[in-house]
Amino acid sequence: MPNHPAPAVEDAHPGAAPEATTDAYARKAVLASAVGYGLEGFDLLILSFALSAITAGLHLDPAQAGSLTTITLIGCVVGGLLFGVLSDRLGRIRVLTWSIILFAVFTGLTAIAQDFPQLAAARFVAGMGIGGEFGIGMALAAEAFPSRKRARGTSYVGLGWQTGVLAAALVSAPVIEAWGWRALFALGVLPAVAAFLFRRTMHEPAAFTAAKAAERPATAPLRSLVATPAARRATLGVLVLTSVQNFGYYGIMTWLPSYLSQQFGYSLTKSGAWTAVTVVGMACGILAFGHLADRIGRRPTFWLFQAGSVVTVLAYATLSTPTALLIGGAVMGAFVNGMTGGYGALIAELYPTHARATAQNVLFNVGRGIGGLAPLVVALVAGSYGFQKAIGLLAVIYVLDMAAMLLIPERKGAALD
Repeated sequence: MPNHPAPAVEDAHPGAAPEATTDAYARKAVLASAVGYGLEGFDLLILSFALSAITAGLHLDPAQAGSLTTITLIGCVVGGLLFGVLSDRLGRIRVLTWSIILFAVFTGLTAIAQDFPQLAAARFVAGMGIGGEFGIGMALAAEAFPSRKRARGTSYVGLGWQTGVLAAALVSAPVIEAWGWRALFALGVLPAVAAFLFRRTMHEPAAFTAAKAAERPATAPLRSLVATPAARRATLGVLVLTSVQNFGYYGIMTWLPSYLSQQFGYSLTKSGAWTAVTVVGMACGILAFGHLADRIGRRPTFWLFQAGSVVTVLAYATLSTPTALLIGGAVMGAFVNGMTGGYGALIAELYPTHARATAQNVLFNVGRGIGGLAPLVVALVAGSYGFQKAIGLLAVIYVLDMAAMLLIPERKGAALD
């Protein structure tokens, strides 16, 4: 496969964006993007840890408490669309800064909510900020890194999520115990300072400024996702990938520990140690994915990790000792979540600069919305057919994932147009 195949969505233009960015700029771009993505992981997990305390403190009924994550995810979808389009029109750095500040301010306002309507409003707007961060950050990292290292650059952004999840797991209980749930959300104000500093020290990536300078007529960002038959095939394929990724992640992380705990009576599966080891495994998988995708290509690397997900999910459900559960959790995590950073490079190479952040945000957040149904679907299947069948369902969806890769062209190392 040649290093610079024809673009999947639109023909390349003679003034393709220069690849050049300095190593220092690329590092700053990845750090800014990873911080944004880390905030997502931190925020969604602290909500889970604090939910019982919030419910008691604000006297919420079960339906209200259960809706908070859903409200946040709906905000993610809305924010993903809004900030993706704005980023493609106004700039990556500027709009990433806006999304982080919006997230930070309304996460802080969550800490002073006095009733359910105030809490729901704060979570929805915070979710909008969260939804903007993933796609803009991935587009920024993809445009900042040279093509031969692009998947590594976006995989480093993917590590931000794992860092945020791990931080939430470590600090939530001590903070809630010492100062209550409001203090936990008050910490969310701090990223606004980081966003301000990044905005002052960074400029837009060369690919974005070159595309703006060309001033050529461009298809509307959303239209670019379905503008041609090739674009429609690629968009369908990526939607399947992101939906399976999120469905598998939320389904496995929500239900597999509970299943093993009920089946074998191991409290280990719900312990901080299990979470920490699994997150470390996921981080190792993300790093490995980025390096492999830059060496052997996007499609074979996705297939390798998807096949690994099928095998490890099925195998993990059969483990029956604490040591095996710890080690198996790390191995399964590496395959199931290792693909996270790969979507940034994959999507960046499929869509032109004027639609890149929109594509990243819309496709991933729609997938997240679908994946967010996983806990409910798994619960229904488990209730009717048992947990073994439910876990089998989670393994089978990765086979669908493998088939979807046939819709997506291999564009490893392609110049971004």
